[in-house]
Amino acid sequence: MPENTPIALVTGSAQRLGAHTAQLLHERGWNVVIHFRSRREKAQDLSEAMNQQRPNSAVALQADLSKMADINYLGTKAIEHWGRLDALVNNASVFYPNPTPEATEDDWDSIMHTNLKAPFFLLQTCLPALRASSGSVVNLIDIYSEKPLPEHPLYCASKAGLAALTRSWAKDLAPTVRVNGVSPGAILWPEGDAAVDASYQLKILAQTPLNRTGTPDDIARTIVFLLTEAPFITGQVISVDGGRSLNM
Repeated sequence: MPENTPIALVTGSAQRLGAHTAQLLHERGWNVVIHFRSRREKAQDLSEAMNQQRPNSAVALQADLSKMADINYLGTKAIEHWGRLDALVNNASVFYPNPTPEATEDDWDSIMHTNLKAPFFLLQTCLPALRASSGSVVNLIDIYSEKPLPEHPLYCASKAGLAALTRSWAKDLAPTVRVNGVSPGAILWPEGDAAVDASYQLKILAQTPLNRTGTPDDIARTIVFLLTEAPFITGQVISVDGGRSLNM
């Protein structure tokens, strides 16, 4: 590996937006640490495909971001693998409805630990390496961090907290480390228990001035822009939402 090859850790990058971000960084010449919790096969397939394109350019690491030991393990191993770290992308997230009357302490822990606690302590672990490389952080937030989604109070609170951390870190870690955020709008519809029906999808699109969903590449390109082409931008949260936040 050339000495100047930049290294990125992207959490939750076995699939969806995280995978697209990891792939675009890899295409731009970065080495990538692909984090996964349960999608081992997808993470390993992605890593192997990258290594076929460029040997020793990707590695897959498993960690449960609700556990402190796993958070510390992930950050430590990500740095040790190539001996440096230039970017941290906090993409991993838990999303599901939890109306206040029915929400449990387990819901609180599940959402807050992954969406807010993990980014904080992962950055703490990675900070010496990021300072050494004058690196950069991008946090995946959400347009619902400012204008909440009904029946999702814990999710919205966790993302609002991550937005606040983004701005706090930008002040505290300057001038060495830049920290920014990206807030997606309608890009990929939720899956599993959080899936939404077709009528709700149409309602979302009707509120979106560009009248369409975005693509994963819209998010990935914005993240890569902030990491590689924005040396004078820090403390900003960019909404990539087709203008939907104007109508919420």
